[in-house]
Amino acid sequence: MGLTLAEKIISEHVGRDVRAGELVIANVDVAAVQDGTGPLTVQEFKKLGIPKLKNPERCILFIDHAAPSPRKELSNTHKVLREFSKEYGAVLSDVGAGVCHQRLVETFVNPCEILVGADSHTCTSGALGAFATGMGSTDIAVAMALGKTWLKVPATYKVEVSGKFREGICSKDLMLYLIGMIGADGATYKALEFCGDTIENMTMSERFTLANMAVEAGAKAGLFVADEKTHEFLKSRGRGDKFRTLKPDTDAVYERVIKIKAEDVGHTVSCPHTVDNVKAVEELSDVKVNQVYVGTCTNGRIEDLRIVAKILKGKKINPDVRMLICPASKDIYLQALDEGLITIFVEANATILPPGCGPCVGVHAGTLADGEVCLATQNRNFQGRMGNVNGFIYLASPYVAAYTALRGYICAK
Repeated sequence: MGLTLAEKIISEHVGRDVRAGELVIANVDVAAVQDGTGPLTVQEFKKLGIPKLKNPERCILFIDHAAPSPRKELSNTHKVLREFSKEYGAVLSDVGAGVCHQRLVETFVNPCEILVGADSHTCTSGALGAFATGMGSTDIAVAMALGKTWLKVPATYKVEVSGKFREGICSKDLMLYLIGMIGADGATYKALEFCGDTIENMTMSERFTLANMAVEAGAKAGLFVADEKTHEFLKSRGRGDKFRTLKPDTDAVYERVIKIKAEDVGHTVSCPHTVDNVKAVEELSDVKVNQVYVGTCTNGRIEDLRIVAKILKGKKINPDVRMLICPASKDIYLQALDEGLITIFVEANATILPPGCGPCVGVHAGTLADGEVCLATQNRNFQGRMGNVNGFIYLASPYVAAYTALRGYICAK
């Protein structure tokens, strides 16, 4: 019996063929934390009594969740990460550089590697053909110290998507459609392996969105075979020499095969307060919104901003709507400036936030008032996610977000 993509990558890092369900100790290529999880990782690392990091140049500390800091308590946690970076030689990605998951794919992670991060959306890097997964802060402390981690090899669901999307449909719609189909716990501790001609024709940006939200179905990882588009992306980031690919065996054993026709996917919205509570956009035209948020590690890339700018150009946001736009990284921000997208947003009366997580985690920048409704391009809409348990969050694509900001209610035209 052959191996799935997840089994192949993990096998390379264990030194022998491994199968789903095995508990293994695997070598780690990259370990990462952010400002919410990093201070605990630092604390646990120091408890180990190990004097140095195994691979300091591939231990990355990100300050992105509350950046710039809105409170002194958070400023003190940022200080912990900055001081640890200087003392142990870890790489620091400071305020303004961008969201950890976007920065990881831009700069730090390569195909066929293993990335572990103290953040659930670490799975984003799976779009590069890496096995990327979130773990607890203590697990990451051990990975930073030893260059190894232990994990159970996940079984794999093969997600095969064929055909062509209708006009205006985004990969975000596909992912919400899939999660609505299988449930928020429908792939718990599985690897989702995406394939099919629809996936092959996707841009890397679209693939990052799918991999990012794999965990919203409970998955351990979201995986793609690295191909020529992956290679071109790596070359654009100055590391084309890091390209290589692994493919699942033709006789690989999958726990489940899910087939989706792209033409069946419409504009899909996730309603409060769970990601799998999905509806077609046409069912929600009576939902008025107070805030629209475009950004995050899910949909804050240049392609997302271009979609929004094309719709907003020459128009004004509904006067009853606050629109917040947050590029996922400094490089994306600079590109949006060069292309004139930021000018379009500002002229439409949107507010531009510094690269980072922004309102997504409810720490600062865009907290909802009681009873307010936000339509966001982020990945989670749990009660209280944006800083107020009395707020209501709907998730949608950048396309839907732009039209919603113009009309004042959830729509796609």
